[in-house]
Amino acid sequence: MDSESSATIRVRVEKARAIQRERLASYGLHTNSAMAARHIRKFCPLDEAGQKLLEMVVDKLGMSARSYSRILKVARTIADLAGEVNIGQMHLAEAIQYRGLDRNLK
Repeated sequence: MDSESSATIRVRVEKARAIQRERLASYGLHTNSAMAARHIRKFCPLDEAGQKLLEMVVDKLGMSARSYSRILKVARTIADLAGEVNIGQMHLAEAIQYRGLDRNLK
């Protein structure tokens, strides 16, 4: 597997941050992590398959509403890093995986 150079990653991160600043500027926010529930509803819509996946994970792992929101924020960021307008199932699955790792570390 080829790895990205630090310079390439930096460019991708800078682009994702610019996307977030532009998207959230009218709300006085700068990053996805600062989004409140109303912003999440607006900027993190899921298709039916994504919604079912997230609901299943939340039910099976007994996650809280806060965890649900965090997963959506992380998925939005992953989609931004990929240059995608919509959150796809792969972005959501990656965010869920990170949340699972986070829970195991506590």
